[in-house]
Amino acid sequence: MEDRVDELLNLIEIEPDALREAEFVQAQAILETMVGKTIESAAIEDTRIVVTTSDGNKYFFYGFLGETAT
Repeated sequence: MEDRVDELLNLIEIEPDALREAEFVQAQAILETMVGKTIESAAIEDTRIVVTTSDGNKYFFYGFLGETAT
């Protein structure tokens, strides 16, 4: 049980920049699997971007939404 609590505490301490980097790497990997496919639709939802290809597969991208400070 204590190991699980420590694991959850580590999740709380994730830095936003590290999370963005991890999401970027994940997005790159997903996009590489989409090469040669035709995008049928793309939608921006509250917490993700959903891309649907003509073969019916849906791809979900997280971590790119939000405000940027200027």
